[in-house]
Amino acid sequence: MNISIKTIINGKEIPRTDVLAWKTKRARTVLKRLGVKPTSSDLTIMHQQLAKKKQELGIDRILQLLHRELTVSDLFAILTARLSFGARRFSMTELVVSHGTAEQFVEWFNERTRTDDEHAMLAGTPDHYCIRTNEDGSQYVVETNGGSPLVAQFFINYKDLSSLRSPVDPTYTLQIAGVARSANGLALGGVRHQFRNEGDGFRARLLVEYPLFILPQVLTGHQWHLASEFGNWIEAALRDDQI
Repeated sequence: MNISIKTIINGKEIPRTDVLAWKTKRARTVLKRLGVKPTSSDLTIMHQQLAKKKQELGIDRILQLLHRELTVSDLFAILTARLSFGARRFSMTELVVSHGTAEQFVEWFNERTRTDDEHAMLAGTPDHYCIRTNEDGSQYVVETNGGSPLVAQFFINYKDLSSLRSPVDPTYTLQIAGVARSANGLALGGVRHQFRNEGDGFRARLLVEYPLFILPQVLTGHQWHLASEFGNWIEAALRDDQI
């Protein structure tokens, strides 16, 4: 069954071609960062190149390559969070999926997290470098956040909702939510992704919380990141369930 996914940013439907163009641009950027020359302009082939290179390098080598950049981004993240005194800005994208159910996707995501399915998590978007599940069930994430010039790292705990500022929408029946923290435990932000069934499919209201003084281009860029990331994950989840 063919699945269509409608992307909505700031109340406006984004053409599928624009989302694919964003993914292609980011794939080229990450391939270059990892020292790989694209062999094709085809997005599927570039995704395959990225997956192969990340597998060849392994997480430890990737972290070594990104060490200096992560050190700088950590300093900025901690400074921005402290100057914001817990105040937040939100980056939000909505996806409307033609078939399948919210329950199927949330169950798929939770299972991929529980089993530390590195391949599935990295396949969300080219900007993922590491998504690793820790023994306590939290995730260690290394990624480029939207329009940020730097790769970032953080730890997200889906059992901890303590410092989230975004409200729960009671019209959504399911959520994936948690606080994102630095290595020293400082709350940097978090996520509140909410889902509900609609018609033959479902709607995803994807929201990331950032410190108040985050760069504006990070907020707007991450709306596209969410469209890419969850669009790919939803397609994978429904494919696995043979919807």
